[in-house]
Amino acid sequence: MSEARYRLGVDIGGTFTDATLVDESTGRLWNAKVSSTPADPSQGFLIVTQQILERAELAPETLRYVVHATTVATNAIIEGKVAPTALITTEGFRDILEIARQIRPSLYDTQFEKPTPLVPRDRCFGVRERLDASGAVVTPLDEAAIPHIATVIQEAKIESVAVCFLHSYLNARHEQRAGEILRAHAPDIAISLSSDVAPEIREYFRASTTVINAALRPIVSRYLKNIEKRLRAQGVASELLVMQSSGGLMTFADARRRPVFMVESGPAAGVITAAHLGEALGHANVISFDMGGTTAKVGLVQNGIPRITKDYEVGSVAQPGSGGFRAGGYPIRTPVIDLVEIGAGGGSIAWVDSGGVLRVGPQSAGADPGPACYGQGGTEPTVTDANLVLGRLNPGYLLGGDLRLDGALAHAAIEQRIAQPLGLDVVRAAHSIVEIANVAMINALRLVSVQRGHDPRDFALTAFGGAGPLHANRLAHEMNIPVTVIPTSPGTASALGLLVTDITYDYATTLIERVDRLESRAVADVFADLSQQGTAALAAAGVASADMAFVRQIDLRYVGQSYELTLPYPDGKVTGIDLGNLLQEFHAEHNRVYGHSVPGEPVETVNLRLTALGTIVKPPLLEKSSTGHDPRAAQRDSRPVFFGELSEFVDCPIYDRYALGAGMEIPGPAIVEEYDSTSVIHPEYYATVDQYGTLLLTKRAVLP
Repeated sequence: MSEARYRLGVDIGGTFTDATLVDESTGRLWNAKVSSTPADPSQGFLIVTQQILERAELAPETLRYVVHATTVATNAIIEGKVAPTALITTEGFRDILEIARQIRPSLYDTQFEKPTPLVPRDRCFGVRERLDASGAVVTPLDEAAIPHIATVIQEAKIESVAVCFLHSYLNARHEQRAGEILRAHAPDIAISLSSDVAPEIREYFRASTTVINAALRPIVSRYLKNIEKRLRAQGVASELLVMQSSGGLMTFADARRRPVFMVESGPAAGVITAAHLGEALGHANVISFDMGGTTAKVGLVQNGIPRITKDYEVGSVAQPGSGGFRAGGYPIRTPVIDLVEIGAGGGSIAWVDSGGVLRVGPQSAGADPGPACYGQGGTEPTVTDANLVLGRLNPGYLLGGDLRLDGALAHAAIEQRIAQPLGLDVVRAAHSIVEIANVAMINALRLVSVQRGHDPRDFALTAFGGAGPLHANRLAHEMNIPVTVIPTSPGTASALGLLVTDITYDYATTLIERVDRLESRAVADVFADLSQQGTAALAAAGVASADMAFVRQIDLRYVGQSYELTLPYPDGKVTGIDLGNLLQEFHAEHNRVYGHSVPGEPVETVNLRLTALGTIVKPPLLEKSSTGHDPRAAQRDSRPVFFGELSEFVDCPIYDRYALGAGMEIPGPAIVEEYDSTSVIHPEYYATVDQYGTLLLTKRAVLP
């Protein structure tokens, strides 16, 4: 039997399921891409796994890790297909989910309706108990009430229960005792305690996070158990891991227990890829642009670290990661990579609204039936159809020719649904579809950069996803981003992110105290306790002590503020010098985020955070040999391609990405084709091939 030294990453998207296989010792990569199977996502997982193992001529036993990114948790919430769930809370607070917050996404929208609570009121139960704001017991837990609630829950065929008592983040004894009684009387019901899931201040956010965890547990557990069972049947005996929303990995067992930590599993993988490539190529500041078939996702990496947020909503009309609370969905208080996700993918449908205005998305043709040009019964025009009409896609080379496109169907769909209603010719209509999609993505880029206080000119744009390289050059031009990075195999790059990240566990404890009154012993004790929990979790996941690392953070705010900023916690003991530096960093960060700071105002701590890391050796990037500097040696053919800046079709050279050697420079306009994506180089731009085969797009004037 071959040595188990290979890692497999599988990323299930709305349109395609991607896989990347890497040899840990050499860094050699294999990629595969198949259509997703929405009716049973695990089927696409198994198909792509079998395909990539056959392509690499490897046995299942050679796999050391299998890492998975999935949207199954997000989709369950958005589609309302969660498990029947109950909530047990402090007496008098059973309406917490109904009341939610007294805000709305749009201040003057009087027609707005709050999202329907995931737990209806008749499944919310109040229990007599009470802790005060210091965690001291005011009213003991009425233990006799729990068995009756357990009986009612079982009779209602409820599968999962969330327990969230007032101030349990300071004292978890009542929640833990309630959980013990529930398990004794209802052993088949999944139980989620807020003190385990989100032990932080703010009752509604903690309750919402715990309820989402409870509602997802049966769904995610069945999904992961199904994948595990079928993988084991195929002979895969490796460790099975899942990407978390924060960009770290967790075991299948942990994911079944705390699925709320994997709600944004899929999109997070792409940002990790961008950070990894940026570090390897010398770009510490990167804007990640991942455009697939259903959505486009944008994230920001600063100083090599993806931006993390803890203020996040999912479901209903919420727009994941777009910053701030919008009250349009269900809030989650877990670490999440800060993303802006919009409905602008290759399969996004173009349509004309009642006012005669052309729109693109957010509806998507998905994998079934897909864009009109797929020939699978779709009749709605999409961004992919538009790119095909403009000559930017090769109808015979999508997925290396495995998926053939029908230009006549794309032309007919755009003509009937867009061109005729608007009085345009088909080419102009197709170009308008692409430009409108570009505008939506430019707005997303602004959200993660300009509106966060960052100058996009200080960043590189890393573009991937099947459709990302088609649009990236245009977006970088509009945003004045100096360089665009297009990795090899961009269509499966998110799956690569699964293989270059670490196992992580995130912990938090609320500690509200003015910084000038902060006792170093109290802080040290909290971090010691969190470190102990992290060490135990990493050890249970099979991580050796030498591979463990811990990252400490602290949430600070001005006394009286409602929300806080998260800063790195200084190593060592809290000394006067350390505190002074910490406060200076807080004032500077407050000024950057909000445009002002008040150094004379008192500052207080809110939460202490710790991330336990189980570091995994990252496979090296393979260097590409030089095959000369004349790109014509890699030119496959040419075809007419439409560029808006030229207002016409031009005869455009088409290059084979796999034939490009290190050091080659390709002048635009040009098209570079590979198995899983197509890169468009606009006029007045060059693409340079670096030592790893990466395409670096810059303006001609920038080159020497």
